[in-house]
Amino acid sequence: KLISIGNLEDNLEWLKGVDWIVEVVVERLDIKRSVFEKIETVLSPGAIVTSNTSGIPAKGMCEGRSENFRKHFAVTHFFNPPRYMKLLEIVPNPDTLPEVMALLAETCEKVLGKGVVYAKDTPNFIANRIGTYSMFSVINAMIDLGLSVEAVDKLTGPVIGCAKSASFRTADLVGLDTLIHVAENVYEGAPDDEKRDMFKPPEFINGMLEKKLLGEKTKQGFYKKTKDSKGKREILSIDPSTLEHSPQEKVRLASLEAAKGVSGTSQQVKSLYYAEDVAGRFSYRHISEMMIYSANRIPEIADDIVNIDNAMKWGFGRRLGPFEMWDAVGVGKSV
Repeated sequence: KLISIGNLEDNLEWLKGVDWIVEVVVERLDIKRSVFEKIETVLSPGAIVTSNTSGIPAKGMCEGRSENFRKHFAVTHFFNPPRYMKLLEIVPNPDTLPEVMALLAETCEKVLGKGVVYAKDTPNFIANRIGTYSMFSVINAMIDLGLSVEAVDKLTGPVIGCAKSASFRTADLVGLDTLIHVAENVYEGAPDDEKRDMFKPPEFINGMLEKKLLGEKTKQGFYKKTKDSKGKREILSIDPSTLEHSPQEKVRLASLEAAKGVSGTSQQVKSLYYAEDVAGRFSYRHISEMMIYSANRIPEIADDIVNIDNAMKWGFGRRLGPFEMWDAVGVGKSV
């Protein structure tokens, strides 16, 4: 009842006199700029305009716009789906007024109930920058250590305080094409990143893209839902070496079972991290990669560790952010 549906051709006048305009069009800079050009013809002085982009620079979006527009423009990146995900990344452009940032943060926290993090105007901001790096580091470790997709999901799910969808079920939900697009944003936009090559997808991921194994949107990705000979529902997993789907193996890893028997997420993470079997080596490697990469991103993507930890917890449903995880395994011992 509170929603009226209009379009920019017939109903542009509706935007006159409003307090806040949120743009949520396709992720293309040229299209966003054309929308802002139209909006500015009816924009009231002091009205706030924000873009719900996941990675296009705020500075680039308001190039050529008036001083009034630039001073009242920012990125408000609502994590998808917004009705479930707590995270909202707010990113200023060089001219955004401090009082605009303060008003957006207060409104989004108190009225919308969001968890606000303050990000810098860098490729993919905070959560997707760390999250994509973490995903590709998991994939590389899986290939090097010869683990299966289903084993990795057991090792990167609730046992280390992450969502049940873990790594590959999450990737299937997001869409492999989206994941690769986000990675390309960093590869192209952050030439000085010391781990830039991590954002180049492994060969088998490119193979999946070619075969349109994109996840939920194409009905098959890392996993594929099917029915067995008796008509019973079955979920198959992909073999990275052949790109064929087959029945999932039973995951039996001693250190995983040991970690499940420990009380509390922090202790479970620590148990797996220092384990000496293949599950332990995998956990040590990808968790260490994430922690060090996160540390090296300050002050590039955020001014403090709290914004990074909150972004990862609120954006991906994790119990521990990278720095809380580092405290859990012990900073001194891990170093």
